[in-house]
Amino acid sequence: MIQINSVNSEVLVSWPGFITELALLAFAIAVHRRYFSNLSDIPGPFWASVTRLWHVWIILEGKQNVRLKALHRKHGQFVRIAPNEVSVCHPDGSTLLLRANLHKGDWYSVTAVPDYRFQNPMSTTNPKMKKALSKHFTAGYALSQVLKREPDVDENIEHLLRWVEKYAEDRMPMDLDRFITYTTFDNIGSALFSEPIGFIRAGRDIDGTLRNNVALSRFAAVAGFFIGPLRILINPLNSWLLLLPMGRLYKTTSVAIKKRLHNHEAHNDMVAHWLGAQQKSGELSLRKIEAQANVNVGAGAEPVSHVVYSPLRQNSLGFSPLPILLNPSQTSRQYKSSFCIILIQHPRRLALGFVTRIHRRESLKARAMVASVSFHDADNLTYLRACIKEALRVFSPTTMGLPRVVAKGGINIAGRHFQQGTILSVSSHAVHSSKDIWGDDADQWNPERWLSGDTKKLDRNWIVFSAGYMTCPGRHFAWMQICKMAATLLRNYNIRQVNPKNQWRYQANFTALTHSWPVWVEKREHEGNMHPDIETLPRDRDQF
Repeated sequence: MIQINSVNSEVLVSWPGFITELALLAFAIAVHRRYFSNLSDIPGPFWASVTRLWHVWIILEGKQNVRLKALHRKHGQFVRIAPNEVSVCHPDGSTLLLRANLHKGDWYSVTAVPDYRFQNPMSTTNPKMKKALSKHFTAGYALSQVLKREPDVDENIEHLLRWVEKYAEDRMPMDLDRFITYTTFDNIGSALFSEPIGFIRAGRDIDGTLRNNVALSRFAAVAGFFIGPLRILINPLNSWLLLLPMGRLYKTTSVAIKKRLHNHEAHNDMVAHWLGAQQKSGELSLRKIEAQANVNVGAGAEPVSHVVYSPLRQNSLGFSPLPILLNPSQTSRQYKSSFCIILIQHPRRLALGFVTRIHRRESLKARAMVASVSFHDADNLTYLRACIKEALRVFSPTTMGLPRVVAKGGINIAGRHFQQGTILSVSSHAVHSSKDIWGDDADQWNPERWLSGDTKKLDRNWIVFSAGYMTCPGRHFAWMQICKMAATLLRNYNIRQVNPKNQWRYQANFTALTHSWPVWVEKREHEGNMHPDIETLPRDRDQF
């Protein structure tokens, strides 16, 4: 008995020593990372230099886009945001990093939804493997194929307009951003499966799908940095048990795909093209098709809804909210308000002929057939396009940085050499607010910048849809939705904030999710003629 007590005492006494050793080890690692790393000269927050947890904190806080912008304004082109990661905001950053064939950071692995079995082009970090996998899906995203789905988009927009009309008639405040999100999710359902999910027709979230996407955005934004240890949680069993947001998303898409496979009347949708690719090549399995559908549903709708609604909220940028255009993407405060930004401080822009131009471009026959503006007419409104692009620049929908791993031999940016293995990320929010790139008015909503001067230089640094081999494959479909919804809502309604003093509210995790920003909607009278002399400007058809 005495011996047992003695042993227990020794064990108990060893714990303080063990804890002390761990503390000393952690201290030594922190000192090395802070003062002896090859990134020690890169400025940034102290805690970011010693642990990834600082970055995790600002993501969960929902303000990482604002924090990174402020840090780059303070420290310049390079900011250390983790022990082995540097945020880069340089005019050559998108070319040297995003447009090069560099491996993506391991963070992208978390986009294999619901678990590691469902690899897709976004989750694949090797550029060669990514390109090989993407080739099977490319045809479904082609502009020629996207245009075939426009009648389905028209139908979903008509359901949106019925809800807007109801709120206008009842003179009730409307959470327009929520209804735009319903519409974009249904548009994706129509494009993928030839059938909308049913959100906008019902006017509500179905089975908590959208609520689950909010949880998924927060979880994925952080989990990607710890994907190794989290393999214990992100596994097939938990996917089946629906214990994590990824499993619930997979349930939604798998049910839709099974229903689609039994729908013999479906045609020209994305799944049809992917099934055709599966028949031509034995490399594309049904699981890979499911994986790609998961990414489309999980990441495609919210950014679009953010873009459409963005023009209504310019408050936080110093421009009073201007109900001019609505932005289909769901990302953050400045994203969703990227489009309606001009009302109080810039009312003149509302008089630049949007409504007149829309009606002039629309044929009487087309106007009688559908309630929404055609993509052809909307896309040819030059000033509208400029407003949309500027809205997306001012408030990008994606708030996560785009990490790339420096290849063998290192890389030089602005005279600074970065060693192999260093993670360099590009934040679209930081790049889009850089005065070195956009000039002294980088913080200002100025659509005229897209109408003159060297717009090709601007396009090189406009990375809303990323760049290089990771350019968003669904950009054509997203752009069609944005143009159509923005032009249609602008043509038909005046939109203004319920409380002009309220700041734009959003949560910036993986994307910027806006909330709690109701608006008044009222039917627009078209008798007036607003600047009929204003014409559209020519443009390069290959540019958005």
